[in-house]
Amino acid sequence: MEWEVVIGIENHVQLTTESKIFSGSPIKFGAEANTQASPVDLALPGVLPVMNKAAVERAIRFGLAVDGKIAPQSIFARKNYFYPDLPKGYQISQFEDPVVQGGSLTFGYEKDGKFVTKTVNLTRAHLEEDAGKSLHEDYHGMSGIDLNRAGTPLLEIVSEPEIRSATEAVAYCKALHGLVMWLGVCDGNMQEGSFRCDINVSVRRKGATEFGTRCEIKNLNSFRFIEEAVHVEVRRQIELIEDGGTVVQATRLYDPDKKETRQMRSKEDAQDYRYFPDPDLPPLAISEEWISRVKAAMPELPGVMRKRFIEEYALSEYDALVLTSSKAMAVYFESVVNKAGKENAKAAANWLMGDVSSTLNRENADIATAPVKPAQLAAMLKRIADGTISNKIAKEIFSAMWEANSDDENLVDVIIDAKGLKQISDTGALEAIVNEVLAANEKSVEQYRAGKEAAINALIGQAMKASKGKANPAQLTELLKQKLAG
Repeated sequence: MEWEVVIGIENHVQLTTESKIFSGSPIKFGAEANTQASPVDLALPGVLPVMNKAAVERAIRFGLAVDGKIAPQSIFARKNYFYPDLPKGYQISQFEDPVVQGGSLTFGYEKDGKFVTKTVNLTRAHLEEDAGKSLHEDYHGMSGIDLNRAGTPLLEIVSEPEIRSATEAVAYCKALHGLVMWLGVCDGNMQEGSFRCDINVSVRRKGATEFGTRCEIKNLNSFRFIEEAVHVEVRRQIELIEDGGTVVQATRLYDPDKKETRQMRSKEDAQDYRYFPDPDLPPLAISEEWISRVKAAMPELPGVMRKRFIEEYALSEYDALVLTSSKAMAVYFESVVNKAGKENAKAAANWLMGDVSSTLNRENADIATAPVKPAQLAAMLKRIADGTISNKIAKEIFSAMWEANSDDENLVDVIIDAKGLKQISDTGALEAIVNEVLAANEKSVEQYRAGKEAAINALIGQAMKASKGKANPAQLTELLKQKLAG
Protein backbone atom coordinates (compact mmCIF):
# COMPACT_ATOMS: atom_id res chain seq x y z
CA MET A 1 0.00 0.00 0.00
CA GLU A 2 1.44 3.37 -1.00
CA TRP A 3 -0.41 5.26 1.72
CA GLU A 4 0.45 5.61 5.39
CA VAL A 5 -2.23 6.18 8.01
CA VAL A 6 -1.55 8.64 10.83
CA ILE A 7 -3.79 8.54 13.91
CA GLY A 8 -3.86 10.50 17.15
CA ILE A 9 -6.48 9.77 19.80
CA GLU A 10 -8.24 11.88 22.42
CA ASN A 11 -10.00 9.84 25.12
CA HIS A 12 -12.53 11.45 27.42
CA VAL A 13 -12.46 9.52 30.69
CA GLN A 14 -15.23 10.17 33.21
CA LEU A 15 -13.73 10.14 36.70
CA THR A 16 -15.14 8.03 39.52
CA THR A 17 -15.91 10.87 41.90
CA GLU A 18 -19.13 11.15 43.90
CA SER A 19 -19.83 14.68 42.70
CA LYS A 20 -19.07 17.04 39.83
CA ILE A 21 -15.75 18.71 39.21
CA PHE A 22 -16.76 22.23 40.35
CA SER A 23 -19.95 21.63 42.36
CA GLY A 24 -21.43 19.21 44.86
CA SER A 25 -24.03 17.84 42.41
CA PRO A 26 -24.21 14.05 42.10
CA ILE A 27 -23.24 12.32 38.85
CA LYS A 28 -25.35 9.17 39.00
CA PHE A 29 -26.18 7.89 35.51
CA GLY A 30 -29.80 7.58 34.43
CA ALA A 31 -31.39 10.15 36.74
CA GLU A 32 -34.44 12.08 35.56
CA ALA A 33 -33.44 14.98 33.29
CA ASN A 34 -32.21 18.14 35.03
CA THR A 35 -32.49 16.73 38.56
CA GLN A 36 -28.72 16.69 39.13
CA ALA A 37 -27.86 20.24 38.07
CA SER A 38 -27.04 22.84 40.73
CA PRO A 39 -26.86 26.63 40.29
CA VAL A 40 -23.13 26.21 39.54
CA ASP A 41 -23.85 23.70 36.76
CA LEU A 42 -26.61 25.95 35.38
CA ALA A 43 -24.25 28.97 35.40
CA LEU A 44 -26.67 31.15 37.34
CA PRO A 45 -25.42 34.70 38.10
CA GLY A 46 -23.08 35.06 41.05
CA VAL A 47 -22.11 31.41 41.47
CA LEU A 48 -18.47 30.33 41.72
CA PRO A 49 -16.83 26.98 40.89
CA VAL A 50 -14.87 25.08 43.57
CA MET A 51 -12.33 22.40 42.57
CA ASN A 52 -13.10 18.77 43.46
CA LYS A 53 -9.99 17.37 45.20
CA ALA A 54 -10.94 13.76 44.37
CA ALA A 55 -10.83 14.55 40.65
CA VAL A 56 -7.30 15.93 41.00
CA GLU A 57 -6.14 12.83 42.89
CA ARG A 58 -7.43 10.60 40.08
CA ALA A 59 -5.52 12.69 37.55
CA ILE A 60 -2.35 12.34 39.64
CA ARG A 61 -2.88 8.58 39.84
CA PHE A 62 -3.14 8.33 36.07
CA GLY A 63 -0.10 10.53 35.53
CA LEU A 64 2.02 8.34 37.82
CA ALA A 65 0.82 5.18 36.04
CA VAL A 66 1.96 6.41 32.61
CA ASP A 67 5.18 7.92 33.97
CA GLY A 68 4.10 11.43 33.05
CA LYS A 69 5.10 14.68 34.72
CA ILE A 70 2.65 15.94 37.32
CA ALA A 71 2.63 19.71 36.96
CA PRO A 72 3.36 21.42 40.30
CA GLN A 73 1.04 24.19 39.12
CA SER A 74 -1.59 23.97 36.39
CA ILE A 75 -4.10 26.49 35.12
CA PHE A 76 -7.79 26.20 34.30
CA ALA A 77 -8.94 28.01 31.18
CA ARG A 78 -12.21 28.92 29.55
CA LYS A 79 -12.78 27.27 26.19
CA ASN A 80 -15.32 29.49 24.48
CA TYR A 81 -17.89 28.10 22.07
CA PHE A 82 -21.66 28.08 21.76
CA TYR A 83 -23.72 24.93 21.96
CA PRO A 84 -27.23 24.62 23.45
CA ASP A 85 -26.12 22.10 26.08
CA LEU A 86 -23.25 24.32 27.31
CA PRO A 87 -24.97 26.62 29.82
CA LYS A 88 -22.03 28.96 30.47
CA GLY A 89 -21.20 29.53 26.81
CA TYR A 90 -17.75 28.15 27.64
CA GLN A 91 -16.23 24.95 29.02
CA ILE A 92 -13.78 25.01 31.91
CA SER A 93 -10.77 23.02 30.73
CA GLN A 94 -6.96 23.23 30.72
CA PHE A 95 -4.91 24.48 27.81
CA GLU A 96 -1.36 25.75 28.31
CA ASP A 97 -0.63 24.08 31.66
CA PRO A 98 -2.31 20.64 31.92
CA VAL A 99 -2.13 18.63 35.12
CA VAL A 100 -0.31 15.69 33.43
CA GLN A 101 2.35 16.27 30.79
CA GLY A 102 3.92 13.53 28.67
CA GLY A 103 4.00 9.87 29.59
CA SER A 104 3.52 6.77 27.45
CA LEU A 105 1.40 3.64 27.08
CA THR A 106 2.65 0.22 25.97
CA PHE A 107 0.28 -2.33 24.47
CA GLY A 108 0.37 -5.49 22.39
CA TYR A 109 -1.56 -6.81 19.40
CA GLU A 110 -1.45 -9.35 16.57
CA LYS A 111 0.27 -8.24 13.35
CA ASP A 112 0.83 -10.54 10.37
CA GLY A 113 0.29 -13.57 12.58
CA LYS A 114 2.83 -12.40 15.17
CA PHE A 115 2.41 -10.79 18.56
CA VAL A 116 4.04 -7.35 18.69
CA THR A 117 4.23 -4.61 21.29
CA LYS A 118 4.18 -0.88 20.71
CA THR A 119 4.66 2.18 22.89
CA VAL A 120 2.71 5.35 22.10
CA ASN A 121 3.75 8.61 23.71
CA LEU A 122 1.15 10.81 25.35
CA THR A 123 1.02 14.54 24.81
CA ARG A 124 -0.96 15.38 27.92
CA ALA A 125 -3.89 14.60 30.17
CA HIS A 126 -5.98 17.48 31.41
CA LEU A 127 -8.98 17.98 33.66
CA GLU A 128 -12.17 19.50 32.34
CA GLU A 129 -15.94 19.54 32.80
CA ASP A 130 -18.39 17.70 30.56
CA ALA A 131 -21.22 19.45 28.73
CA GLY A 132 -24.91 18.60 29.01
CA LYS A 133 -26.87 16.53 26.53
CA SER A 134 -29.24 17.46 23.73
CA LEU A 135 -32.37 15.30 23.48
CA HIS A 136 -34.06 14.90 20.11
CA GLU A 137 -36.15 11.73 20.10
CA ASP A 138 -39.26 12.79 22.03
CA TYR A 139 -39.71 16.40 21.02
CA HIS A 140 -41.17 16.24 17.48
CA GLY A 141 -39.00 18.71 15.58
CA MET A 142 -37.57 20.37 18.68
CA SER A 143 -34.70 19.55 21.03
CA GLY A 144 -34.66 19.21 24.78
CA ILE A 145 -31.68 19.91 27.00
CA ASP A 146 -30.63 17.73 29.95
CA LEU A 147 -27.94 19.36 32.10
CA ASN A 148 -27.43 16.43 34.48
CA ARG A 149 -24.10 15.69 32.81
CA ALA A 150 -22.92 19.31 32.76
CA GLY A 151 -19.94 19.63 35.08
CA THR A 152 -19.18 15.90 35.26
CA PRO A 153 -15.41 15.54 35.80
CA LEU A 154 -13.41 14.34 32.81
CA LEU A 155 -9.76 13.57 32.22
CA GLU A 156 -8.98 14.09 28.55
CA ILE A 157 -5.99 11.95 27.54
CA VAL A 158 -4.28 12.96 24.29
CA SER A 159 -1.86 10.74 22.39
CA GLU A 160 0.85 11.77 19.99
CA PRO A 161 -0.01 10.98 16.31
CA GLU A 162 2.02 7.75 16.44
CA ILE A 163 -0.69 5.17 15.70
CA ARG A 164 -0.57 3.70 12.21
CA SER A 165 -3.61 1.46 11.72
CA ALA A 166 -7.14 0.73 12.89
CA THR A 167 -5.78 -2.37 14.65
CA GLU A 168 -3.28 -0.27 16.60
CA ALA A 169 -5.98 2.29 17.43
CA VAL A 170 -8.22 -0.40 18.93
CA ALA A 171 -5.33 -2.02 20.82
CA TYR A 172 -4.28 1.37 22.25
CA CYS A 173 -7.84 2.23 23.35
CA LYS A 174 -8.33 -1.22 24.91
CA ALA A 175 -5.06 -0.84 26.84
CA LEU A 176 -6.00 2.65 28.05
CA HIS A 177 -9.50 1.46 28.95
CA GLY A 178 -8.02 -1.39 30.98
CA LEU A 179 -5.54 0.93 32.72
CA VAL A 180 -8.04 3.56 33.89
CA MET A 181 -10.30 0.80 35.24
CA TRP A 182 -7.28 -0.89 36.89
CA LEU A 183 -6.45 2.39 38.64
CA GLY A 184 -10.06 2.92 39.70
CA VAL A 185 -10.17 6.36 38.08
CA CYS A 186 -12.99 5.39 35.67
CA ASP A 187 -15.66 2.68 35.62
CA GLY A 188 -15.02 2.15 31.89
CA ASN A 189 -18.72 1.88 30.97
CA MET A 190 -18.68 2.83 27.30
CA GLN A 191 -22.45 2.43 26.88
CA GLU A 192 -23.01 5.13 29.51
CA GLY A 193 -20.35 7.42 28.00
CA SER A 194 -17.77 6.97 30.76
CA PHE A 195 -15.03 6.24 28.21
CA ARG A 196 -15.34 8.02 24.85
CA CYS A 197 -12.91 8.22 21.96
CA ASP A 198 -12.25 10.96 19.42
CA ILE A 199 -10.03 9.66 16.62
CA ASN A 200 -7.94 12.07 14.50
CA VAL A 201 -7.23 10.46 11.13
CA SER A 202 -5.08 11.58 8.22
CA VAL A 203 -3.24 9.88 5.36
CA ARG A 204 0.00 10.62 3.54
CA ARG A 205 2.09 9.03 0.84
CA LYS A 206 4.60 6.53 2.19
CA GLY A 207 7.92 8.22 2.76
CA ALA A 208 6.35 11.67 3.25
CA THR A 209 7.36 13.59 6.36
CA GLU A 210 4.54 16.14 6.44
CA PHE A 211 1.24 15.12 7.98
CA GLY A 212 -1.86 15.12 5.81
CA THR A 213 -5.00 17.09 6.69
CA ARG A 214 -6.73 15.43 9.61
CA CYS A 215 -10.37 14.83 10.32
CA GLU A 216 -11.64 14.11 13.81
CA ILE A 217 -14.26 11.39 14.29
CA LYS A 218 -16.15 12.24 17.47
CA ASN A 219 -17.69 10.22 20.29
CA LEU A 220 -16.91 6.62 19.36
CA ASN A 221 -18.17 4.48 22.22
CA SER A 222 -17.21 0.92 21.21
CA PHE A 223 -14.02 -0.76 20.06
CA ARG A 224 -15.85 -2.18 17.03
CA PHE A 225 -16.96 1.29 15.97
CA ILE A 226 -13.40 2.61 16.38
CA GLU A 227 -12.08 -0.02 13.98
CA GLU A 228 -14.89 0.45 11.47
CA ALA A 229 -14.73 4.26 11.58
CA VAL A 230 -10.97 4.37 10.97
CA HIS A 231 -11.23 1.98 8.00
CA VAL A 232 -14.10 4.00 6.50
CA GLU A 233 -12.42 7.38 6.99
CA VAL A 234 -9.06 6.21 5.65
CA ARG A 235 -10.74 4.83 2.53
CA ARG A 236 -12.71 8.08 2.10
CA GLN A 237 -9.61 10.26 2.33
CA ILE A 238 -7.52 8.11 -0.02
CA GLU A 239 -10.26 7.94 -2.65
CA LEU A 240 -10.82 11.70 -2.36
CA ILE A 241 -7.14 12.50 -2.91
CA GLU A 242 -6.71 9.96 -5.73
CA ASP A 243 -9.74 11.47 -7.49
CA GLY A 244 -8.06 14.89 -7.43
CA GLY A 245 -9.88 16.27 -4.41
CA THR A 246 -8.63 17.77 -1.15
CA VAL A 247 -9.29 16.67 2.38
CA VAL A 248 -10.90 19.46 4.40
CA GLN A 249 -10.15 19.60 8.12
CA ALA A 250 -13.42 18.84 9.87
CA THR A 251 -15.16 17.15 12.77
CA ARG A 252 -17.08 14.11 11.57
CA LEU A 253 -19.49 11.56 13.01
CA TYR A 254 -19.53 7.84 12.24
CA ASP A 255 -22.80 6.24 11.15
CA PRO A 256 -22.50 2.50 11.93
CA ASP A 257 -25.68 1.67 10.01
CA LYS A 258 -24.55 3.30 6.76
CA LYS A 259 -20.86 2.52 7.40
CA GLU A 260 -19.85 6.10 6.60
CA THR A 261 -18.50 9.22 8.27
CA ARG A 262 -20.29 12.50 7.68
CA GLN A 263 -19.28 16.07 8.42
CA MET A 264 -20.56 17.56 11.65
CA ARG A 265 -18.80 20.94 11.46
CA SER A 266 -15.57 22.47 10.20
CA LYS A 267 -12.73 21.73 12.59
CA GLU A 268 -11.79 24.49 14.97
CA ASP A 269 -8.23 25.33 15.95
CA ALA A 270 -7.16 26.40 19.43
CA GLN A 271 -7.39 30.09 18.58
CA ASP A 272 -11.04 29.67 17.58
CA TYR A 273 -11.88 28.83 21.18
CA ARG A 274 -10.28 32.04 22.56
CA TYR A 275 -8.74 30.24 25.54
CA PHE A 276 -7.93 32.43 28.52
CA PRO A 277 -7.30 31.66 32.23
CA ASP A 278 -10.52 31.28 34.21
CA PRO A 279 -10.64 34.25 36.60
CA ASP A 280 -12.86 32.33 39.06
CA LEU A 281 -10.38 29.52 39.66
CA PRO A 282 -6.92 29.92 41.21
CA PRO A 283 -3.98 27.91 39.83
CA LEU A 284 -4.06 24.25 40.87
CA ALA A 285 -1.04 23.61 43.11
CA ILE A 286 0.10 19.99 43.57
CA SER A 287 2.83 19.42 46.14
CA GLU A 288 5.39 16.64 46.14
CA GLU A 289 3.90 15.48 49.43
CA TRP A 290 0.47 15.09 47.78
CA ILE A 291 1.99 13.14 44.89
CA SER A 292 3.83 10.88 47.36
CA ARG A 293 0.62 10.13 49.25
CA VAL A 294 -1.18 9.18 46.04
CA LYS A 295 1.78 7.07 44.90
CA ALA A 296 1.86 5.17 48.20
CA ALA A 297 -1.79 4.18 47.74
CA MET A 298 -1.34 3.02 44.11
CA PRO A 299 -2.04 -0.64 43.22
CA GLU A 300 0.58 -2.78 41.50
CA LEU A 301 0.60 -1.47 37.93
CA PRO A 302 -0.03 -3.69 34.87
CA GLY A 303 3.52 -3.26 33.53
CA VAL A 304 5.07 -4.28 36.85
CA MET A 305 2.69 -7.22 37.17
CA ARG A 306 3.46 -8.37 33.60
CA LYS A 307 7.17 -8.57 34.38
CA ARG A 308 6.44 -10.42 37.60
CA PHE A 309 4.21 -12.95 35.83
CA ILE A 310 6.96 -13.63 33.28
CA GLU A 311 9.63 -14.07 35.97
CA GLU A 312 7.56 -15.81 38.67
CA TYR A 313 5.36 -18.06 36.54
CA ALA A 314 7.55 -18.53 33.43
CA LEU A 315 4.84 -17.13 31.17
CA SER A 316 5.42 -15.66 27.72
CA GLU A 317 5.17 -11.93 27.12
CA TYR A 318 1.94 -12.53 25.21
CA ASP A 319 0.39 -14.53 28.06
CA ALA A 320 1.38 -11.92 30.62
CA LEU A 321 -0.01 -9.07 28.52
CA VAL A 322 -3.38 -10.77 28.01
CA LEU A 323 -3.69 -11.76 31.67
CA THR A 324 -2.99 -8.19 32.81
CA SER A 325 -5.37 -6.63 30.27
CA SER A 326 -7.77 -6.11 33.16
CA LYS A 327 -7.31 -6.12 36.91
CA ALA A 328 -10.16 -8.62 37.36
CA MET A 329 -8.47 -11.07 34.97
CA ALA A 330 -5.11 -10.71 36.72
CA VAL A 331 -6.65 -11.20 40.18
CA TYR A 332 -8.55 -14.27 38.98
CA PHE A 333 -5.39 -15.78 37.45
CA GLU A 334 -3.33 -15.32 40.62
CA SER A 335 -6.14 -16.73 42.73
CA VAL A 336 -6.16 -19.87 40.55
CA VAL A 337 -2.37 -20.25 40.73
CA ASN A 338 -2.34 -19.74 44.50
CA LYS A 339 -4.69 -22.73 44.83
CA ALA A 340 -3.35 -24.91 42.00
CA GLY A 341 0.38 -24.24 42.49
CA LYS A 342 2.93 -22.51 40.27
CA GLU A 343 3.46 -25.73 38.32
CA ASN A 344 -0.04 -25.23 36.90
CA ALA A 345 0.43 -21.53 36.02
CA LYS A 346 0.77 -22.12 32.27
CA ALA A 347 -2.29 -24.39 32.26
CA ALA A 348 -4.23 -21.72 34.17
CA ALA A 349 -3.17 -19.08 31.63
CA ASN A 350 -4.25 -21.32 28.73
CA TRP A 351 -7.66 -21.96 30.26
CA LEU A 352 -8.23 -18.29 31.05
CA MET A 353 -7.25 -17.15 27.56
CA GLY A 354 -9.18 -20.01 25.96
CA ASP A 355 -12.36 -21.60 27.34
CA VAL A 356 -12.91 -19.11 30.14
CA SER A 357 -12.63 -16.02 27.91
CA SER A 358 -14.70 -17.51 25.09
CA THR A 359 -17.46 -18.46 27.55
CA LEU A 360 -17.39 -15.00 29.12
CA ASN A 361 -17.74 -13.41 25.68
CA ARG A 362 -20.52 -15.77 24.64
CA GLU A 363 -22.47 -15.22 27.85
CA ASN A 364 -21.64 -11.48 27.99
CA ALA A 365 -20.36 -12.08 31.53
CA ASP A 366 -17.67 -10.44 33.67
CA ILE A 367 -14.81 -12.53 35.03
CA ALA A 368 -15.14 -10.86 38.44
CA THR A 369 -18.59 -12.45 38.82
CA ALA A 370 -18.04 -15.60 36.71
CA PRO A 371 -20.01 -18.69 37.86
CA VAL A 372 -16.80 -20.76 37.91
CA LYS A 373 -14.78 -19.57 40.89
CA PRO A 374 -10.94 -19.49 40.92
CA ALA A 375 -10.76 -22.29 43.51
CA GLN A 376 -12.97 -24.50 41.31
CA LEU A 377 -10.86 -23.93 38.20
CA ALA A 378 -7.75 -24.65 40.30
CA ALA A 379 -9.26 -27.93 41.50
CA MET A 380 -10.00 -28.91 37.92
CA LEU A 381 -6.41 -28.17 36.86
CA LYS A 382 -5.16 -30.40 39.67
CA ARG A 383 -7.37 -33.24 38.45
CA ILE A 384 -5.96 -32.83 34.93
CA ALA A 385 -2.41 -32.80 36.30
CA ASP A 386 -2.84 -35.95 38.42
CA GLY A 387 -4.44 -37.85 35.55
CA THR A 388 -7.93 -38.10 37.06
CA ILE A 389 -9.44 -36.41 33.99
CA SER A 390 -8.28 -35.53 30.49
CA ASN A 391 -8.34 -32.06 28.96
CA LYS A 392 -11.26 -33.14 26.81
CA ILE A 393 -13.31 -34.28 29.81
CA ALA A 394 -12.26 -31.08 31.62
CA LYS A 395 -14.18 -29.04 29.01
CA GLU A 396 -17.34 -30.97 29.87
CA ILE A 397 -16.70 -30.42 33.59
CA PHE A 398 -16.07 -26.70 33.08
CA SER A 399 -19.44 -26.36 31.29
CA ALA A 400 -21.15 -28.25 34.12
CA MET A 401 -19.53 -25.98 36.72
CA TRP A 402 -20.61 -22.90 34.80
CA GLU A 403 -24.20 -24.14 34.73
CA ALA A 404 -24.14 -25.13 38.40
CA ASN A 405 -23.07 -21.63 39.53
CA SER A 406 -22.09 -22.99 42.93
CA ASP A 407 -19.58 -21.83 45.55
CA ASP A 408 -18.69 -25.43 46.48
CA GLU A 409 -14.89 -25.83 46.18
CA ASN A 410 -15.39 -29.60 45.83
CA LEU A 411 -17.69 -29.16 42.85
CA VAL A 412 -15.18 -30.69 40.41
CA ASP A 413 -15.03 -33.99 42.32
CA VAL A 414 -18.80 -33.99 42.76
CA ILE A 415 -19.30 -33.67 38.98
CA ILE A 416 -16.62 -36.29 38.20
CA ASP A 417 -18.29 -38.81 40.53
CA ALA A 418 -21.86 -37.97 39.51
CA LYS A 419 -21.17 -38.25 35.79
CA GLY A 420 -18.61 -41.06 36.01
CA LEU A 421 -15.97 -39.00 34.23
CA LYS A 422 -12.84 -40.38 35.90
CA GLN A 423 -10.16 -41.07 33.33
CA ILE A 424 -9.31 -44.70 32.61
CA SER A 425 -5.63 -45.20 33.44
CA ASP A 426 -5.80 -48.88 34.36
CA THR A 427 -3.44 -50.71 31.97
CA GLY A 428 -5.61 -53.82 31.81
CA ALA A 429 -8.74 -51.88 30.88
CA LEU A 430 -6.89 -49.84 28.27
CA GLU A 431 -5.30 -52.97 26.78
CA ALA A 432 -8.72 -54.55 26.32
CA ILE A 433 -9.95 -51.46 24.46
CA VAL A 434 -6.82 -51.35 22.26
CA ASN A 435 -7.09 -55.03 21.33
CA GLU A 436 -10.72 -54.55 20.37
CA VAL A 437 -9.96 -51.50 18.22
CA LEU A 438 -7.00 -53.13 16.44
CA ALA A 439 -9.09 -56.19 15.59
CA ALA A 440 -11.88 -54.04 14.15
CA ASN A 441 -9.64 -51.71 12.10
CA GLU A 442 -7.27 -53.94 10.13
CA LYS A 443 -6.96 -51.45 7.25
CA SER A 444 -5.64 -48.66 9.53
CA VAL A 445 -3.27 -51.17 11.16
CA GLU A 446 -1.88 -52.20 7.76
CA GLN A 447 -1.47 -48.54 6.68
CA TYR A 448 0.44 -47.67 9.85
CA ARG A 449 2.73 -50.69 9.54
CA ALA A 450 3.32 -49.76 5.87
CA GLY A 451 4.78 -46.43 6.98
CA LYS A 452 1.72 -44.15 7.08
CA GLU A 453 2.15 -42.86 10.64
CA ALA A 454 -0.93 -40.61 10.46
CA ALA A 455 -3.08 -43.77 10.37
CA ILE A 456 -2.63 -44.07 14.14
CA ASN A 457 -4.86 -41.02 14.62
CA ALA A 458 -7.88 -42.96 13.36
CA LEU A 459 -7.09 -45.77 15.79
CA ILE A 460 -6.72 -43.32 18.69
CA GLY A 461 -10.05 -41.79 17.77
CA GLN A 462 -11.77 -45.18 17.74
CA ALA A 463 -10.22 -46.12 21.07
CA MET A 464 -11.29 -42.85 22.69
CA LYS A 465 -14.77 -43.39 21.32
CA ALA A 466 -14.86 -46.92 22.74
CA SER A 467 -13.83 -45.56 26.14
CA LYS A 468 -16.44 -42.75 25.91
CA GLY A 469 -13.63 -40.21 26.06
CA LYS A 470 -12.36 -41.47 29.40
CA ALA A 471 -9.14 -43.17 28.33
CA ASN A 472 -5.87 -41.55 29.35
CA PRO A 473 -4.73 -40.23 25.93
CA ALA A 474 -0.98 -40.48 26.65
CA GLN A 475 -1.20 -44.07 27.96
CA LEU A 476 -3.55 -45.06 25.17
CA THR A 477 -1.24 -43.72 22.46
CA GLU A 478 1.80 -45.41 23.96
CA LEU A 479 -0.04 -48.74 24.26
CA LEU A 480 -1.22 -48.54 20.66
CA LYS A 481 2.31 -47.89 19.43
CA GLN A 482 3.60 -50.87 21.40
CA LYS A 483 0.92 -53.17 19.97
CA LEU A 484 1.43 -51.90 16.41
CA ALA A 485 5.18 -52.41 16.66
CA GLY A 486 4.77 -55.97 17.89
